[in-house]
Amino acid sequence: MATFLHVGCGTKHKNATTPGFNTEHWHECRLDIDPRVQPDVVGSITQMQQLSDQSMDAIFSSHNLEHLNAFEVPLALREFMRVLKDEGFLVLTCPDLQTVAEWIAQDKLLQPAYNSPAGPITPLDMVFGLQQAIANGNTYMAHRCGFTQKVLTAHLKHAGFVSVLSARRSRAFDLWAIASKSACTEDQLREMASQHFPAPINVRKTAVHPQAAS
Repeated sequence: MATFLHVGCGTKHKNATTPGFNTEHWHECRLDIDPRVQPDVVGSITQMQQLSDQSMDAIFSSHNLEHLNAFEVPLALREFMRVLKDEGFLVLTCPDLQTVAEWIAQDKLLQPAYNSPAGPITPLDMVFGLQQAIANGNTYMAHRCGFTQKVLTAHLKHAGFVSVLSARRSRAFDLWAIASKSACTEDQLREMASQHFPAPINVRKTAVHPQAAS
C-alpha cells in the first residue's frame, strides 16, 4: 500500500482529500501543527524532521502555503521534496489571488464569494484568513502570503519539482497543482490531474510544464 502525507490536515481525513487518494490503494499519514486535531505527526510543514527522507509516495496539501510567511514557502516545498520518494508527487491547492483581486477591484471585499462548510467566504477571508476562526482564537488560520498561478508554478519549479501542471478554478477562487519529482509527459500529468483535481477544471487556464522522460 502506498502512503500519502496529508499536511495541514486540520480535522479532515482521507475521505476529504481527493478521489485519487480516497481509495484502498492509499494509506494516509496526517500531519498538523495543532495537536488538538489529533494528527499522526505534530509539526510544521517547514520542519518535518519526524519524517524520514524519501518516506512518502505522495503529499496532499490543501490551503497550507498561504499560512506561511513568504520566505518560508521555499522551506516547506524543500521539505516536501525531501520526504517524497523519487517517483513521488505533490497535489496542492490554495486560493487564487488573481481572481480574488478581481472581486476586490469591484469593491466586493466583504461580499460572500461562495459558501463553505465553515460558512460564507469573502475576499477578505481569502486574502487574510478565515476571520471568524481567527476571532474565535484560532490564529493558525491567518494568511501571511498568497499566490497566482504563475507564482505558484514558479515556486514549485524552483523547489526542484521536474514536472508541474497547474490550473485555476475561477468560480471556486482556487489554484490546483500536480508536481512530480520525476520527469512526466503532459499526458501523464493530465492523467494524474484527472484523478486528483476537482471538476470542472478550465483547460484554457491550465499551465503544463512537463519534462519528457529520457
